[in-house]
Parts: sequence; structure tokens; C-alpha cells
Amino acid sequence: MSCFCFKAKSRGKIESNHSSRSEDHSNTTSADKVKVDLNLSELKDKKEDDSKHDQLSLDVKNLNLNDGVSPDGKVAQTFTFAELAAATENFRADCFVGEGGFGKVYKGYLEKINQVVAIKQLDRNGVQGIREFVVEVITLGLADHPNLVKLLGFCAEGEQRLLVYEYMPLGSLENHLHDLSPGQKPLDWNTRMKIAAGAARGLEYLHDKMKPPVIYRDLKCSTF
Repeated sequence: MSCFCFKAKSRGKIESNHSSRSEDHSNTTSADKVKVDLNLSELKDKKEDDSKHDQLSLDVKNLNLNDGVSPDGKVAQTFTFAELAAATENFRADCFVGEGGFGKVYKGYLEKINQVVAIKQLDRNGVQGIREFVVEVITLGLADHPNLVKLLGFCAEGEQRLLVYEYMPLGSLENHLHDLSPGQKPLDWNTRMKIAAGAARGLEYLHDKMKPPVIYRDLKCSTF
């Protein structure tokens, strides 16, 4: 009998300890669950916040371009709209240098990279749109050739879409062929042949050496 009493007593002690451990485990699990839930909530908020700032990725997703291009491959730098507005003194009229199918082009100085740049601002009602902007950022961001104007960066913020290029202080080839200012000498044929050869090398790089290749279909003197 004493043995049974001993066993019963011991069993009671064991059950009591087990119950205590269960309560502790329950409390710990509950606390951990709250902690995990909070962490997941914070992670979700962070992802949503990152998505808001990575507008280019959202554009790629919205345009169903995931299979064709990958924003992971972009090498162009990201600029904020505030930085580009400051660079052009809020897109002042005297910073305006031209306009094309993409939109207006402004000359500006970016302190961030200590460089004079050409900033193209997408005209939402123009010939080109968000799709062309995304493809240009991702493809030309990878292009690197001495005969091509370098895409330095871009801005995709809210409704704003802008491209940042190297600034060419001498203007385009068109400026040296047509409507010459008084006293401006026309280009000699030797210089014209060098320009043609350089353009051909740039096209060869785009068409044959870039991966994937870029077929340039709008070749004219205003683009040189």
C-alpha cells in the first residue's frame, strides 16, 4: 500500500510540475505569438513602404513586362524629383534646351554626382508613355559605349517620370548642319565622315553587341 501511496504522491507531484510547465509553455507561446505577429506586421509595412518607393518595379508589374525585362539588372542611378527640380531650379524656362517625342529636356546641375546633366521629363500626353520609359531605363541603363550618350539615372516618383543623361554642350548634329548662326562655319567633309563612322559604331554596339540587342529606328541628325 505504501508503495502505491508513494507512487500516487509522486505521480501527483509529476502532474503538478507538468501542469506548471504547460502553463509556462502556454504563456511563452502566447508571448512569442504576439511578438511574431508584430514582426510580421512590421515586415508587411516595410514591404509596402518599399513598394511605394520602388515605382519602377510597380510599373514593370503593371505593364506585365516581368517576362521581357528585369529591373534587377538596372544600373542607372535613382534620383528623387526634388533633386531634379533643384538641379533645374524648378524647371526654369532658361534651363529648357529642347523637346522631343518623350517630352521636354532641361539642362541642370546635380550636386549629388557633381555633373551637368540633361533631364528629360516625360509628357504624359505625348507620343511615348510609361512602357517606353521603363524599357528605356532598363535597357539603356546597361548600355556603355563611347559613341552613345550615357543614361545616368532616372526618377519614377508618383506621376513623375524623368530620365537623366550626360549633357552634350555642343548640341546635336542638327545644330551644326542647319540654320547656322552668322559666322558659324559648316562642318568639313572629314569631320562629317568621322561623325558618320562614330554613329555606325554606336549602332553596331546596340544592334549586335548588347544583350539583349536594341534596334534603333529613329536615326536622324537631331539625335546625334
